[in-house]
Amino acid sequence: MTAPDLALLLTALAGLALRGAGLALGGALRPDHPAIAWAGAVSVATLSAFVVMAVVAPSGALATVPWPARGAGAVSAAVGWVAFRGRLLPAMLAGLGGLAAAWIIL
Repeated sequence: MTAPDLALLLTALAGLALRGAGLALGGALRPDHPAIAWAGAVSVATLSAFVVMAVVAPSGALATVPWPARGAGAVSAAVGWVAFRGRLLPAMLAGLGGLAAAWIIL
């Protein structure tokens, strides 16, 4: 087994172990427990960091999209998040709509 394959295997096993621990812990705690609130906050912060990186320093196919269109998509998604009271799918659709509209205009 090569070093990259071993690293991938160990990463997958660590992820599965953490996921299993999260399921075991999450099943034993109330939904309003501080640990559950903390885990939710960490997941939102992680997603936010990935979105910021995709807008500021994209790679792959997203790098071909002009930065004003990426910014318009991010702003549209934020407005959609507020307008739709924190519902993820409508916010994502608003962001994609804002990105597409800005890209067409540019």
